[in-house]
Amino acid sequence: MTNDEIRVSAPAKVNLILRVLDRRPDGYHNLWSLMQTVALEDQVRVRLRPDSTDVRLSCDDPALPIDGRNLATRAAALVLELAHRQSRHRVGVEIHLAKRIPAGGGLGGGSSDAAATIVGLNRLLGLGWSAEEMARVGQSLGSDVPFFFFAPSAVIRGRGEEIAPVILTGERWVVLVNPGFPIETRWAYERLAGARRGVRELAEGLRRLDGKTALSWDEVIPLMENDFEAALAPVHQVIGEIKTELVSRGAEAALLSGSGATVFGVFRDESSALRAREAVGLLEGRRAFAVRAGSVSSMVTRQGSIVQIA
Repeated sequence: MTNDEIRVSAPAKVNLILRVLDRRPDGYHNLWSLMQTVALEDQVRVRLRPDSTDVRLSCDDPALPIDGRNLATRAAALVLELAHRQSRHRVGVEIHLAKRIPAGGGLGGGSSDAAATIVGLNRLLGLGWSAEEMARVGQSLGSDVPFFFFAPSAVIRGRGEEIAPVILTGERWVVLVNPGFPIETRWAYERLAGARRGVRELAEGLRRLDGKTALSWDEVIPLMENDFEAALAPVHQVIGEIKTELVSRGAEAALLSGSGATVFGVFRDESSALRAREAVGLLEGRRAFAVRAGSVSSMVTRQGSIVQIA
């Protein structure tokens, strides 16, 4: 890190539990999700440009948009606007994304990149924002963004703005299998709405998790579920195929992450995860990763300071 440049690790996430509940007056849905980072990480380099006032983004993945559609660009523009109000000082920003997280895969890569951008600019500009303040900034960008300021594990409610960090005890490895295509989130919600009727409630098992500050993997694994699966699997049969493959290779549980299309399996140890990755990742078009559950490091501590600068 220099005074004008910083690098922040941006981890992927999986939804160990994802329940889509009632529709809100603002058109969004209330969610209940147990989210967990995994050690598949983008690297976000943020550099201040005193000679400019604009935001420039580059990326080593040519398929990723680098204009105003990218969440990292939007995050930088929003932070600069708020910082200008706070300090009256205008600067520009240059961001480079080194991508490893598949885009549109239900792994929160774009949201994590946005959170990392906010973390980096908070440090470079000396804004002194806490994790809670950064989460409020991130909320306007997407429902997954606030989680990353409280990672590696948290229960998420509402639209993503209600975050309760938890300690997930024990060690697990995760095999991520991306089938090679994205699923658009809006379409996934439309499919979900058309596939069910009535308001869904939390099952008794999940209500017992609410309010806990510490959970074990053995406690969570039997409760793993994702409401999107039943709606999306008939259209994308590969979701069910990958789940079956992962379980047959030793996964304790396998699940769609987010609104897809990445499927993940939970394994007790690294060696079994590596063997499963080699087997299920053989088909052309798939991308498979075996990574530890929990990111290499959190972006921020509970006090909002950076833990790892790559």
